[in-house]
Amino acid sequence: MSSSNDHVLVPMSQRNNNGLPRMNSRAVRTLAEGDVLSFHHITYRVKVKSGFLVRKTVEKEILSDINGIMKPGLNAILGPTGGGKSSLLDVLAARKDPKGLSGDVLINGAPQPAHFKCCSGYVVQDDVVMGTLTVRENLQFSAALRLPTTMKNHEKNERINTIIKELGLEKVADSKVGTQFIRGISGGERKRTSIGMELITDPSILFLDEPTTGLDSSTANAVLLLLKRMSKQGRTIIFSIHQPRYSIFKLFDSLTLLASGKLVFHGPAQKALEYFASAGYHCEPYNNPADFFLDVINGDSSAVMLNREEQDNEANKTEEPSKGEKPVIENLSEFYINSAIYGETKAELDQLPGAQKKKGTSAFKEPVYVTSFCHQLRWIARRSFKNLLGNPQASVAQLIVTVILGLIIGAIYFDLKNDAAGMQNRAGVLFFLTTNQCFSSVSAVELFVVEKKLFIHEYISGYYRVSSYFFGKVMSDLLPMRFLPSVIYTCILYFMLGLKKTVDAFFIMMFTLIMVAYTASSMALAIATGQSVVSVATLLMTIAFVFMMLFSGLLVNLRTIGPWLSWLQYFSIPRYGFTALQYNEFLGQEFCPGFNVTDNSTCVNSYAICTGNEYLINQGIELSPWGLWKNHVALACMIIIFLTIAYLKLLFLKKYS
Repeated sequence: MSSSNDHVLVPMSQRNNNGLPRMNSRAVRTLAEGDVLSFHHITYRVKVKSGFLVRKTVEKEILSDINGIMKPGLNAILGPTGGGKSSLLDVLAARKDPKGLSGDVLINGAPQPAHFKCCSGYVVQDDVVMGTLTVRENLQFSAALRLPTTMKNHEKNERINTIIKELGLEKVADSKVGTQFIRGISGGERKRTSIGMELITDPSILFLDEPTTGLDSSTANAVLLLLKRMSKQGRTIIFSIHQPRYSIFKLFDSLTLLASGKLVFHGPAQKALEYFASAGYHCEPYNNPADFFLDVINGDSSAVMLNREEQDNEANKTEEPSKGEKPVIENLSEFYINSAIYGETKAELDQLPGAQKKKGTSAFKEPVYVTSFCHQLRWIARRSFKNLLGNPQASVAQLIVTVILGLIIGAIYFDLKNDAAGMQNRAGVLFFLTTNQCFSSVSAVELFVVEKKLFIHEYISGYYRVSSYFFGKVMSDLLPMRFLPSVIYTCILYFMLGLKKTVDAFFIMMFTLIMVAYTASSMALAIATGQSVVSVATLLMTIAFVFMMLFSGLLVNLRTIGPWLSWLQYFSIPRYGFTALQYNEFLGQEFCPGFNVTDNSTCVNSYAICTGNEYLINQGIELSPWGLWKNHVALACMIIIFLTIAYLKLLFLKKYS
């Protein structure tokens, strides 16, 4: 760790340049600098569906009339699992679905601005950084998209270097973060990298969702010491935490205790033990205060037992046993409302300008971007391409498999002859190529599923537009990974099989395979976008392709299918690819050697097919040039439709929890 003298922030005289409202002269001022966040009557309800056959909708209250104030320093939100810690944090950070939310969140006495999510920092519980990139490259990506383009590159690099030094990441700055396949940096360094991604914009308010999750006690303590040092520079740091050890607890400036969505305590952390003692709950010597608070809330502490015995004795004396049976959480909540600490907090909240207490729904509007569409597109494409190269298990392995499979197929169908067997083998290998392009494109379902959490976090934080992300990913990831296998297949197989020896036929085959791959991949994106599990999308894709194979034109002659089912052929991707490949290969070919000789000729039978044109007519394929190109037009239309569906699903994806 670097020393506490190393500063990431610009001088505090320049604070609030990020657009947050300055403190009003009438507002609460406990510190000379920094932003104060206050929340008034926060109530959050969600509708939960229950039942299997008969679905009933029940409204559940997650937060109940929460009031408080967060000043510059370390502001911890503590409570048992399911108590509402993360929900309150998301509400304060304007990252909760506004439906079912009521109350006001103010910054320095004014409603949250529309760009609050962009100028504040939010570190999610599960570190969402690109594992195939280095620490420095991740910070450069954040700086490139979140800092204005008017800021010079050397200024951005200076800020990145300052943050790396402040976070103690100098030794691993050029090391990859790491994935499940690539060994990378430690958990603590990964968490500090996530914090660094948010410090790029120099936020005055920083939110963290359980920053110690997955870290050992020593590393967790180091992370909190870092946050404490940052808070002394004037930042308002608000975070949820589950069960901190004592060395972490004593760093807290403010403590908020939540249980079942109710506020149990909100005030200075060092006064919490004294407050609970006044409520009749005494912490045992050498007990961790954080553990003690959770035990009291959960009702399994020895202090709770003693308190219950006292209440039972009083209840027996006054003959009011119902009081002794009241839940601990309700008792604590009522006690807090009637306490002096709540009165002090209420007085501070009342000092805020009353005229400005309007509902700040503007914070939920479209993020404000500081960079252009083209700038975002270029950086997203660059990161995606680096991620592709950094994942050899996915990229290089696919190309190697393509080469090996191409050689095997080339050996099986080597040097096709112009006879009846050659006609059958041609149809077989063209059908295999078409269906193989479809099934190999199933891997495209991972494109938007694997990075779903990363996309949601970066989009809400104002990194980029949905359109920039969509087209950047398609250009840098989807296109090359579907283009190269098609080119490799054509170059290997075309000459090994001895297909039609014309230049235009060679490139038409390559173009057709590319179009089939793009269409199948677009369909995969349309199905998978918005899904959280890859397996579901893969199953749907596989089932769809199996039905499409039936209507491809090889397994059954499409002219023999009844009218009530034949319309399904127009939705079959393999049909268009297979038809185009057949037209390209069979048109003008002769498959009966010695066609003019009638003795012992295989063509004496009027049902025999001796030319490629006859074969195409038998398959119901037009011989005009439109019979070829209409398949590519159909595939192009399907690509546009599927990509439009995928984009709309990504655009309207639920981005708030």
